[in-house]
Amino acid sequence: MSSHSSRWAAPAAMSSFVLLWGSAAIFTRWGLDHGSVFALLILRFAMALGVLLIIGVPRRQWLPEPATRWQVASTGLLMIGFYSVCYFQAMAHGVTPGLLATLLGVQPILTLLLTERRFSAARLSGLLLALGGLVLVVYQSLVLTRLSGLGMAFALGALLCTTFGALLQKRIRQAPAQVLPLQYLVTLLLYLLVLPTQPFHFEWSPDFLIPLLWLGLVISVVAQLLLYRLIRSGNLVNVTSLFYLVPVVTVILDFLILGNAMPALAVAGMVAILAGLLLVFRRS
Repeated sequence: MSSHSSRWAAPAAMSSFVLLWGSAAIFTRWGLDHGSVFALLILRFAMALGVLLIIGVPRRQWLPEPATRWQVASTGLLMIGFYSVCYFQAMAHGVTPGLLATLLGVQPILTLLLTERRFSAARLSGLLLALGGLVLVVYQSLVLTRLSGLGMAFALGALLCTTFGALLQKRIRQAPAQVLPLQYLVTLLLYLLVLPTQPFHFEWSPDFLIPLLWLGLVISVVAQLLLYRLIRSGNLVNVTSLFYLVPVVTVILDFLILGNAMPALAVAGMVAILAGLLLVFRRS
């Protein structure tokens, strides 16, 4: 019975992560319509940090091992702090979510080239097919793109932060709940240092509080713990390739919740992504 449960544990964790992470864009857009970027970021990570501190009470352990704290903190700054700043600043400087998603879709390919000296042509082809499917899913957003040099620089910064941040996080062999509080703490300190140069405002209404609660509790606690668990126990290329499914979930939720139609290209892109990921996981 235990072997049967463990067989389904990884697919269940992957599916849960993709479904939760795919909803983040919907709630982020909702929250940003009623508050500033740094208001949403600071309150979100402050809430997540508070919840993680409560989770650590039974174990009376809120910090990673003493010898690893600098490594954990720097990894958190790169993968969470600087990545979030680059991501939001890229959009603020004219990079559309579609182009940003496409650029970040290069991460699994970079990870494959950096971590696996020997890989099959089918595995690389699967990643390229999934990337092509991603382009089809976000095609409408790509068409609207107005290229900005500074915006593209921030987008590339986000790609580098998430790629090398995941590589560094893979080296940390401690429980996710033990490393995330310190990473969120240094991320908050970074944002507070930058705050005097940024607008900070929000509406005290359900239209801001509901997205804040979802992002702070569901995404930054549940989904982030799932992601770190997957990085710790799984193949890093396979884990990062799951992000190809995130725009698929977002498009479906956009259709189900907001009523926006799914273009035929998006449906074709979803099929290509699923086919590409089948090749990736089959050849891993």
